Amino acid sequence: MKARITVITLGVDDLEKSLRFYRDGLGLHTEGIIGTEFEYGAVVFFDLHGGMKLALYPRQSLAKDATVALGSRSATEFSIGHNVATPAEVDAVMEEARQAGAVIVKPAQKTFWGGYAGYFQDPDRHLWEVVWNPQFLPEA
Repeated sequence: MKARITVITLGVDDLEKSLRFYRDGLGLHTEGIIGTEFEYGAVVFFDLHGGMKLALYPRQSLAKDATVALGSRSATEFSIGHNVATPAEVDAVMEEARQAGAVIVKPAQKTFWGGYAGYFQDPDRHLWEVVWNPQFLPEA
């Protein structure tokens, strides 16, 4: 398999609330909710760097589409890493997330491996790491 991941889909409990968090709070670009004409079809897509997309899909719809049982939420299933160019940018993104309504679960701080990072949770408890890694700097 060649890893061609183009979309990361997050299951959410309240699509409108999550849309506001990512669009209005974090400033991600989207056309808004689409697919409402289909039962279990409402979804939001955000444009990310490099042509990637972040999708928000109601958890109930995701479970139905994948034909799996709707389970309980867990913040430790995975995390999304957002790499930035400087430690100051980590602080700025963490503050932006806090102002948008995120829960700061680990304030930004020096890491044991020589970087600088912090964690926040979105309204559905999805875990985001904002990280400056001097060995893995983002493209300009």
